[in-house]
Amino acid sequence: NGPVGGMEYPMICFNGPRPQADGTYSAQTKYGLISVVIHEVGHNYYPMIVNSDERQWTWMDEGLNTFLQYLAEQEWEKNYPSRRGEPANIADYMSSEEQVPIMTNSESLLQFGNNGYAKPATALNILRETVLGRENFDFAFKQYAQRWKFKRPMPADFFRTMEDASGVDLDWFWRGWFYTTDHTDISIENVRLFQLSSQNPDVEKELQRKQAAAAPLTLSRQRNENIPKRIDKYPSLKDFYNDYDRFKVTDAERSEYQTFVAGLSENEKQILNAGYNFYFVDLKNLGGLVMPVIFRVEYVDGTTEEIRIPAEIWRYNNFDVSKMIVTKKEVKAFVLDPRLETADTDLANNFFPRRTVPTRFELYKNAQQQQQQQRRRPQ
Repeated sequence: NGPVGGMEYPMICFNGPRPQADGTYSAQTKYGLISVVIHEVGHNYYPMIVNSDERQWTWMDEGLNTFLQYLAEQEWEKNYPSRRGEPANIADYMSSEEQVPIMTNSESLLQFGNNGYAKPATALNILRETVLGRENFDFAFKQYAQRWKFKRPMPADFFRTMEDASGVDLDWFWRGWFYTTDHTDISIENVRLFQLSSQNPDVEKELQRKQAAAAPLTLSRQRNENIPKRIDKYPSLKDFYNDYDRFKVTDAERSEYQTFVAGLSENEKQILNAGYNFYFVDLKNLGGLVMPVIFRVEYVDGTTEEIRIPAEIWRYNNFDVSKMIVTKKEVKAFVLDPRLETADTDLANNFFPRRTVPTRFELYKNAQQQQQQQRRRPQ
């Protein structure tokens, strides 16, 4: 087969990986052969039947075929070690400077494998899993194959067919993934909590009392605690406000509250007493690539919830946006992209409060230490 792992031709293909002379083979050889056979046979369909111009648009045959290869590999066995297709596998390349847009002529590509194979395959996987959903994507993709078999589709034909058949405007997706080198890096910059005041003075003033008691003393106030006070030396300087309890509820305040409640509708009364927490999550798009926002909300009671927000959340501002999340529960933490489905290049800023994400060096060092400890154990 020469120096390459595989090569396709109409109705025939060559595949490189082979076992040793004694019949043994490594896991790399095994999965390499399975993958290359899937890939090269797949070329009978792309670009042999759906006859795109592979010399002009590498991704239209290699990218689409690598995507279908990924799907076939995952149907081969559980946890098949696919090299391309999973979003997390493309993250390092997406944030590198050694790249050009997918929509670059084949002769001018940098990192041919990542640009022509891996990135478009990953983009289509994200489009299928995260943006459109499997059922809608599969229908649209089949429509593309049916409409353009034995014809000469151009990129616009693929884009147009996917939008037409799915019924979804995907301009933002094609622009970001195929026409730019932007990458996914969405950061949780801050989380702000607001709670609706009940307006009930018996409730609110007691809350204010607790907050005042819990407030930390400043350094100056701590040092001034034992300074002799003038009103202690001259008690005649004291007046009503020296002994006044500012958190004590008056009859006038209770009466005002009753009047306020009487003017509310039943629905407004329910909202007022529901005890909702209003969390405003401030997001920043550091990588430039517009993508859906997926949260995992971790509550103090140990439960979790996944919230999925379409990419249209960025339609008025591509770089900064806030999302309000309303819940009766107290939130412990927010996690962005918890299932690694958007190819986010920096996971450290996906947490609020922030968490330390081990670097690859730290993971390697920990593994080395574990191996050393195992060797030291008595046999």
